[in-house]
Amino acid sequence: MYAIIENNGKQYKVSPGKTIRIEKISNEPEELVTLEKVMMVKEDGKILYGSPYITGAKVIAKIISHGKADKVLIFKKKPRKNHRKMRGHRQPYTSLEINQIVIGG
Repeated sequence: MYAIIENNGKQYKVSPGKTIRIEKISNEPEELVTLEKVMMVKEDGKILYGSPYITGAKVIAKIISHGKADKVLIFKKKPRKNHRKMRGHRQPYTSLEINQIVIGG
């Protein structure tokens, strides 16, 4: 069984027991989170599609931790002008462990 969910404009394929990283949410670690934007569910060979979401379907996950991803470097240079600019950015994330996928209830 797996589901396709949407969070902050990005789609994730999740299944029970799997760990995913999503953009940071403000809840505390060890807290349960309900993700209700379920786009597709496959269970026992049957596939359910939403338009765009399946009503009544949700994914229940537990927050493992918060953190920052590796640094992404941004380097800008203009030729013949001796102009160089180096910037960096670390995107915050939240690690989730998927507990269960609930359909219709």
